[in-house]
Amino acid sequence: MLAPRDGGLYLDGTFGGGGYAGAILAAADCVLVALDRDPAAIQRGAEMATRYSGRLRMVEGKISEILNLLEREGITRLDGAVFDLGVSSYQIDDPARGFSFKQSGPLDMRMGAQKITAAELVNSMPEAELADMLYEFGEEKASRRIAQAIVARRAVQKFATTSDLATVIRGVVRADKSGIDPATRSFQALRIAVNDELGEISAGLAQSAALLAPGGRLVVVSFHSLEDRIVKRFFAERCGRAPGVSRHDPAGLQAASAPQFKLLTKTPVTADENELRANPRARSAKLRAMERLAA
Repeated sequence: MLAPRDGGLYLDGTFGGGGYAGAILAAADCVLVALDRDPAAIQRGAEMATRYSGRLRMVEGKISEILNLLEREGITRLDGAVFDLGVSSYQIDDPARGFSFKQSGPLDMRMGAQKITAAELVNSMPEAELADMLYEFGEEKASRRIAQAIVARRAVQKFATTSDLATVIRGVVRADKSGIDPATRSFQALRIAVNDELGEISAGLAQSAALLAPGGRLVVVSFHSLEDRIVKRFFAERCGRAPGVSRHDPAGLQAASAPQFKLLTKTPVTADENELRANPRARSAKLRAMERLAA
């Protein structure tokens, strides 16, 4: 979907372990700017940058800062951009980062250098705000009961580890037939809150789209409904596919703006059986793409 070409300039907005970056650089004799807010990811990219000397530029920062970060690199136009949203396998597989309930580690969840940790949130948020956060970002139906249990427990002992929090949640929410751990939705909610992931996605999409040259493509892979909803709406708006306003709405009197992009994926692309066998984590991935029209 990205279709890299020789001489093009591309952005990998979520470098992670460098899988996308390596594939892009192998596909065409192009230049790639790789962005990540995680200092560990930038360090991992150093070896690849040496291997692709002059073709790969590593930049540390958030996707909400794309315009400023690329301007510092002297870049004002892109031929394509790709985002692989959410937590990376490197982050979730490292107990010390505190993203997973499968192995005990510090309750951290920071993707970058921000100050607030997950432990600080669960140990300080008022019960009502905590419940709202679990419901909004985790779509957790038992959010009120979980928040109540968290507040009761932290009054006796503060939360410090992932296993500590997961144990309390499992005491409130029973496992169901799906096999999904009862702590999954709450951990997702905390991670999103700590890293302002939804705000980052909205800003990153808008800024990267603004940099695309005619024919440039924006490709986004999302992993849960909250992410995908933002991507789907953004693509619909930019491709002139947003729902029309009510005839009673004064906004309906205004002429509709011409579409800026062409949608390349009428329905999201998902992993086939072969990919799922090789990479089970791709089961919830949805890929959407669009292409900027000529000015």
